[in-house]
Amino acid sequence: MSSPGGFGRRRFLKVSVLAGGGLMLGVGYLAPRASDAASGPFVPNAWISVHPDGRVVLICPRNEMGQDVRTSLTMLLAEELAVDPLTVTVEEAPPDPVYLNRLMGSQITGGSTSIRDAWEPLRKAGATARTMLVAAAAARWGVSAADCRADNGRVLHGSRSVAYGALAADAARLPVPDQVPLKSAREFSVIGKPLPRLDGADKARGRAIFGIDMRQPGMAYAALTTCPVLGGRVASFDATEALKRAGVRKVVDIGEGVAVIADHYWVAHSALADLRIQWDEGPGAELDTAAIYAQLERAQNRPGALVKHSGDAAAVLGSKKPIRATYSAQMLAHVALEPPNCVARVSERGVDVWASTQFPQGALAAAAQEAALDPGAVRVHPQFIGGGFGRRLDVDFIRQAVAIAKAMPGTPVQLIWTREDDVTHDFYRPPSLQLLSAVLEGGRIDAFAYKLISPSITNRMFPGAVKDGIDGFMTEGLVNFSYDIPHLELRTVIQEVGIRVGYWRSVSNALNAFAIESFVDELAHAAGRDPVAFRIAMLGALPRQRAVLECAAKTAGFAARPSPGRAFGVASLECYDSHLALVAELSGTADRLKLEKLTYAVDCGIAVHPDQVIAQIESGAVTGLINALRAKVTVRNGRVEQSNFDSFPIPRMPEVPPIEVVLIPSDATPGGIGEAGVPLVAPAIANALFALTGTRVRTLPLEDAGVKFA
Repeated sequence: MSSPGGFGRRRFLKVSVLAGGGLMLGVGYLAPRASDAASGPFVPNAWISVHPDGRVVLICPRNEMGQDVRTSLTMLLAEELAVDPLTVTVEEAPPDPVYLNRLMGSQITGGSTSIRDAWEPLRKAGATARTMLVAAAAARWGVSAADCRADNGRVLHGSRSVAYGALAADAARLPVPDQVPLKSAREFSVIGKPLPRLDGADKARGRAIFGIDMRQPGMAYAALTTCPVLGGRVASFDATEALKRAGVRKVVDIGEGVAVIADHYWVAHSALADLRIQWDEGPGAELDTAAIYAQLERAQNRPGALVKHSGDAAAVLGSKKPIRATYSAQMLAHVALEPPNCVARVSERGVDVWASTQFPQGALAAAAQEAALDPGAVRVHPQFIGGGFGRRLDVDFIRQAVAIAKAMPGTPVQLIWTREDDVTHDFYRPPSLQLLSAVLEGGRIDAFAYKLISPSITNRMFPGAVKDGIDGFMTEGLVNFSYDIPHLELRTVIQEVGIRVGYWRSVSNALNAFAIESFVDELAHAAGRDPVAFRIAMLGALPRQRAVLECAAKTAGFAARPSPGRAFGVASLECYDSHLALVAELSGTADRLKLEKLTYAVDCGIAVHPDQVIAQIESGAVTGLINALRAKVTVRNGRVEQSNFDSFPIPRMPEVPPIEVVLIPSDATPGGIGEAGVPLVAPAIANALFALTGTRVRTLPLEDAGVKFA
C-alpha cells in the first residue's frame, strides 16, 4: 500500500517560516556545549544549566497553553539527569533555531509533537549533563566514573556524596561526550509516574503570568476596531471626538483598522464608539456561507491529489453499484479563553514583544517586518497561553501591536482584542466537503474511495510548502488510514473559498474522521454486521488499533441492541502516532438527546505523564463536543454572523457527560496526545444517533439536522 502524499507534518514547514518573504531561521541541531565560565553555571547544552547554588534550570522549548508541557518535558530531563523534577526551575525559550521542533520544521508548539520531538534530544541532554557531573566527581575523588552513580541531584561513591552544584565548575571544564547511554523503560523512576503539574500552584493562586496579565512600566493600552467585512480596509476616519476623551493619547490608522491608545483599556475601548470610519469593504462583501459551499461542490469532479492507494478502487467501483455518501463539516472559531493580546515596545533599542504565542519565530519575523528592522533587533518574550488550539500559530495580533506601538516610541502598548473581535476576525477551521463511495463483498469492504475538498491553511501560512497539490495537514487521517481494504483510493482537493482559514485543534483529523468513521458505520449497517466486529475484521495488520477498539467496547459495555431508549456509537482512529477508540452512549429521542458517557481506550506508547494524558483526552473530548453539537461560523455579506458565546455556543458543564479514559500500557515510543481526543467525538455521537433514532446525519454540527441535545 503506497502513500504518495504521506510526508505529513514532518517536512513541509521547513520550506518557509512566514508568508510574504518573512524571516527563515535555520533548522540545525545544536550540539551540546560546555560553559566557558568556570565560576558560572554548568551549561552542557542549550536546554540545561546547573548552577553552583544547586539550581537546575530547564529552558523549555515549547510554549505552555494548558497542555502542561513544562511538567512533561521536565520529567524527560529529570529522568536522565537524576534529579527530583519538583526542584527543576523552568524558563521559557526565546526564539532560536536550536529550539526548533524537528517534526514541524520551526520553533512551533503544535501538532501534538512536543513529547515526540523531545523524547530523545531532551533525555540525551540530561544524560550528557549527568555523565559529565559524574566524571567530575570521579576525577575529584580519584576513582573510576563507573564506580560512581547519580541520584537526586548528587553523585555518590560508597559513603561519599557531592551535590551537583559543587561540581558545576569542574564539569564545565570537561569535554562533552559524543554518545551517552539512555535508560531503558524498565529503569524509569520519573517517566510514567504520578506527579503534580509544576505550574499548578501558581495557576491556582493567580501567580502565573499569561500574555493578558503582562505589565510594563509606563504601559499604555490599545483597543482596535477593524472592518466588519473580512479583508476590508480603512477608507477614511475622523477621530475628533475620540481625542476629546480624558485619557486618550493617540488614534492610529493601521490600514485594516483604527486603534485608540489610552491610559486605561476601558477608556481606549469606549473611545472606539466615537470614531467615524468609512470602510473599503472590498470583494469580501460578496461572500456568504452558501457561496462558500457552492465553491466546494463545484470542485467535486476535480481529481485532486492522490494521498494513499492500493489495488484498483476505480475499476472495482466502476464495475459494480457502489454505496455513496456525501459529508460536510462547518467552519469553526477557536474561542480560546484568553483573547488575542500583545504588549509591544518600539524604541531605539529595537522591538520588544510580550505575547502568548505558539510560534515565537513567526512572532519575531512579524515584528521585525512591521518595524522594518533586522530580526536581531527584535526580542520576543513568550508568556503562558490561555488556550491556543492553533489560534496562536497566527501572529496577526502581534503585527498589529507593533504597528500601534510605533506611534508611541519608547512606550509599551498593550493591544487587547474583545471576544467579539476574536470570533469575527479569526482564522477559521476550514469548511469541508467529503465524497465517499464503497463496494461490499462478503460482508467486508472490498473497495473504498474518499475525496476531501477544502481550502488549504498551509497555502496561506507557508507559501511554497504545498507540493503537487498535497497539503500535509489536509492528509491527516488519510495517510494514517488504518483499515485493511484491498482496493483503496484516498484523495484531497484544494479549493479556496475566500475565507482566511487556520489550524484548529486536530486540524483535518477531525474533518476526515467524521466522514470516514460515519461512513464505515453506514457500511457495517449495509452489511448487516455489528459495527465493532466489522471494524475489527479490517484491523488484522494493526494489533494496537484492534486492542484499543476491543478495550473501548468492553469497557463501555457496548451492545448492538442495548436497552430501549439507549444506543452506542463507536469510532476508531490512529493519529499523531497514538491509537484511540471511542464509544459514545446516547439516550432519549431525536428532540431531546442526552449524551450519557464517552469511553476512550488509548495506546499512546509510553505515557510520560499519565495524569496529564488523561486530562488531555478529557479536554479533547470537550473540544470535540464543540465540533459535534451546535457551534458553527456562518458568513453573510462578508460578515461573520457569530460574535460571542451566545451565538457561538460551547458546551456548558451539565452538557459534558462522564468521560472514562483507559490507558493501555505500552513500551512503544510516545505518541502525540494533545489533539488526539478531538476527532472521534463527532462520528461516535453521530453513529450512536443513528443507532438510537435511525437518522443518519452527514453534516456538522449535528443539530443542524434538526436533532436536539439536552
